[in-house]
Formats: sequence, C-alpha cells, structure tokens
Amino acid sequence: MAETNSQRARVAKNPRAGRRPAAAEAARIEEIFARLAAANPEPKTELGYKNPFTLLVAVVLSAQATDAGVNKATPALFAHADTPAKMAALGEERVRDLIKTIGLYRAKAKNIVALSRLLVERHGGDVPRTREALTALPGVGRKTANVVLNVAFGEPVIAVDTHIFRVSNRLPLASGKTPEEVEAGLERIVPEKYLLHAHHWLILHGRYVCKARRPECPRCVIADLCRFKAKTI
Repeated sequence: MAETNSQRARVAKNPRAGRRPAAAEAARIEEIFARLAAANPEPKTELGYKNPFTLLVAVVLSAQATDAGVNKATPALFAHADTPAKMAALGEERVRDLIKTIGLYRAKAKNIVALSRLLVERHGGDVPRTREALTALPGVGRKTANVVLNVAFGEPVIAVDTHIFRVSNRLPLASGKTPEEVEAGLERIVPEKYLLHAHHWLILHGRYVCKARRPECPRCVIADLCRFKAKTI
C-alpha cells in the first residue's frame, strides 16, 4: 500500500513513527544494544568540559580533530574562559593562540568568539536547549547540536559522526547514504530504553573496536550479530 501524505508528515515530525523492523530484526537490534550496555553501562563523552558552554566549545573544536587533541588544548582555554562572556572578552586573537594545536584553529577561534557573543546577546549567556537555536550559532551544525543536547541536557538524540555512520552501515543497523538518513533510521529502530546512550555506545564501538581499516572483530561483543562481509574472523 502506498504511503499517504499524512503518514509521511507524521514520520517527518516524529522519526520513531515510521516503519518498525520485523520481529526477528527487532530482537537482533535489542540484543546488540543489550550487549553494548552490559559492556559499558554508563558511557561518557571523552571530551573534557566543565559545563554546557565548555562542552559546546569542545565539540566545535573537535570537528576534523581528535578528542585527544582537543583535550590537550582546552584546559588552558577553559582556565581563561569558561563562560560565553569571558570567551567573548578573551577575543579571537587570544583564543586562536590557545587552540593553535588544533586543525582549522583560525576558523574555529572566529566561530567560538562569535557564538559566545550571540549566547550573551540572545540567550542571556546560557546554552539553548533546542536544536534550532543551537544550529543558528556560528560553527554549530546538526551533529554538534545533537551532542550538546544529548550530553549536556540528556536528550535521547543521536549525533552521527564518521564512526557511527560506519558502524550503522556495517552491522547493519540503519543504512543510509548521509548522516541525516542514518540518524533518522537509528532514532526509529533503537529501543527506547537504549536511546539515551546509543550515541556513545556506537561511537566508542567504532572508535576502539569496529575501526575503519581493520575492525577488531575477535574481541567484538556483537560479532555474531554482525553481517559485515569483510569481518576479520
């Protein structure tokens, strides 16, 4: 039966309202997340931060950079400025000097100072709690906004980075050609009780086990549930 306009509108508004997986596939997905949860019950971001604002800055800095590299630069930066007002006052040149070990540091310094000023001017110095308001800030895309919503504010959203994109297509969980397609698919199929931490379980799994060039399948807790043809076992 063809999908009606009302059905499409409902799915666009609520991604979990779309087609659900068949029973066997739903059981497989449930088992995947049950095992990831058992292995790491309380997954955390590896970025260092003090508050929602410093988390936002750290995530902006992490674009095309490693968390480890960001964590080397941010302690000194946050010692000088851990609020939007302080960061705006610090100025672009000083911020640039403090983050120059991070790739694209010039553009990132410009965005960080600009978003800090907007947070002061438009949000009273607070980090907004909506994706729309976050993505209106300089240097903040959907992925960055989703990380902040998930980590700082406990929203059950999934930020699809290169690791999650790879893992979701490999297993597969939710296949897609773009991060947005994978995000929508994951938010539709991940069991609700696992949705809050799904982002971290998948990113850590991709970072340390299901690696891009040579996945470490022998030590993977979900290897028997994986359908990736190039598995190393």
